[in-house]
Amino acid sequence: MDLVLEMYNNVGAQPGVPVPPATSQPNPFGNTFYGAGSGLIRGGLGAYGEKILGSSSEYVQSNISRYFSDPQYYFQVNDQYVRNKLKVVLFPFLHRGHWTRITEPVGGRLSYKPPIYDINAPDLYIPFMAFGTYVVLAGFSLGLQGKFSPEALNWLFIKGLLGWFMQVALLKVTLLSLGGGEAPLLDMVAYAGYAFTGLCLAFYWKSTLVSMLGDQGMRLT
Repeated sequence: MDLVLEMYNNVGAQPGVPVPPATSQPNPFGNTFYGAGSGLIRGGLGAYGEKILGSSSEYVQSNISRYFSDPQYYFQVNDQYVRNKLKVVLFPFLHRGHWTRITEPVGGRLSYKPPIYDINAPDLYIPFMAFGTYVVLAGFSLGLQGKFSPEALNWLFIKGLLGWFMQVALLKVTLLSLGGGEAPLLDMVAYAGYAFTGLCLAFYWKSTLVSMLGDQGMRLT
């Protein structure tokens, strides 16, 4: 083929004579090495990317579960749990059972059972209901004293939230000072919110005394 091209170049183009196409010989070794190299690079980068994404996902999930547990977990309650939990919160000295939480294996690691199966598990149903009841009873008490107003009720709501926040911060500082490790934030919110059950009782008795004894009840409270 090279000889024919050389002869054609020397003689020149002749009319009616077809010109043979100039083709380059393929390099099988180059294609093989290129395919293998590109496949190796793609596979390496893919595995490295999956490793980075996997480790990042595990890191994010571990930190989320470390500080923010699943909110649905704290609302898995029933009537029996609520009754028994209120007894434990209001009258802890009458509790005859253990105080440790029950664990179960989930996905190769131990997890705590939800409140519906464990009386010692924290929940958010009782704290939220107690907080709402506290605001209502406090407003009712202000009404009995002739001091009710939307501004006063709003201020009670804000003070309740601030008190709740301060209790969570106090629990956080206490755990850090005792070296108790990191507790989920919602656990601390739940434990701090149980204080509103006692406040509800206090406002209930205060409102009862005021309604029964009038001015004398107001002086007693």
